[in-house]
Amino acid sequence: MKKNIKTTEAIFPMPVLMIATYNEDGTIDVMNAAWGTMLERDHIILNLTETHKTVKNIKERRAFTVSIADANHVKEADYFGVVSGNNTTEKFEKSGMTATKSSLVDAPIINEFPICMECEFIEYQSDTYGCGVVGKIVNVSAEESVMSGENVDISLLNAIAFDPYTHGYYKVTERVGNAFKDGLELK
Repeated sequence: MKKNIKTTEAIFPMPVLMIATYNEDGTIDVMNAAWGTMLERDHIILNLTETHKTVKNIKERRAFTVSIADANHVKEADYFGVVSGNNTTEKFEKSGMTATKSSLVDAPIINEFPICMECEFIEYQSDTYGCGVVGKIVNVSAEESVMSGENVDISLLNAIAFDPYTHGYYKVTERVGNAFKDGLELK
């Protein structure tokens, strides 16, 4: 029997996305965002309010990167979510992480996270049900250590997901089926 529960964040697990930008002085800002997804094949949407320093930077620089957080960097990923760039000017430096400037967009690539999407800013949706930042993905790069052949191997990536019910992070590693194939057995 199902029981009614009190939550508004009922879709889970949520991805743990690291959104990186440059501040107006050229320093790096990174935030943890669980509310983001693909909009279409080469577009991403991030449900972020304009109060975030990162959103101000995205609008100013017209670019950002999105990295998928991994189990090896849970502490840093969480830090980027609990500390605001509006209040802590040396937020990135205090994390101990490093970055490389993207050659395609005006945003940093966080070196320690194994996969990164470099994005051009398209628009900010701010109406009643606007979803925030929309970006076009212009490049995806991945460390060879998380790849099998030409593809990212999620079991090697050790991506983490956020559970809004318990406020936990969970490692996503085990394949349990084959998309577009297993269901055909019921056809």
